[in-house]
Amino acid sequence: MKKPIYIAIIVCLALHLFSCKSDKKETKNLVKEVTFTKEGELTLYHLKDSIFEPITKLNIEIADDEYQIQTGLMYRKSMQNDRGMLFMFPDESPHSFYMKNTEFPLDIIFIDSKYKVVSIQKNAQPLDETSLPSEGPAQYVLEVNAKLTDTWNLQKGDSISFQKN
Repeated sequence: MKKPIYIAIIVCLALHLFSCKSDKKETKNLVKEVTFTKEGELTLYHLKDSIFEPITKLNIEIADDEYQIQTGLMYRKSMQNDRGMLFMFPDESPHSFYMKNTEFPLDIIFIDSKYKVVSIQKNAQPLDETSLPSEGPAQYVLEVNAKLTDTWNLQKGDSISFQKN
């Protein structure tokens, strides 16, 4: 009678030792940190007395395909004030953005096909999935750190120019 008990205990120990399950916790971070890649330069201008006066110049990343447009600045911890992300759409139309998986506040600047500011969504809050629409058709959208548009006194009708690297 003792022999079957010993066999059962040995089988259980063997199964426990050689099972695929591991109690070790994986501590490796499998997500690569997303870093800034300069892909161009963008200048913002005020329109004063029919003359465009430069406001500031930014180094930009460009989002111009479906994946880049959907991802934007998600999964990043911050962005320097001299940087931004320019979204380029094939056609001018109303657009809406949201802050899903975006960890720092942004100002979202909607720009038409003639490079004029259509509207600005100021201080969009991190991780908020509320829709933030343009006030008119836009072909470009520029995301910069929150409150910079106030610092620059950027207004509807101001404009941009940019060049890709």
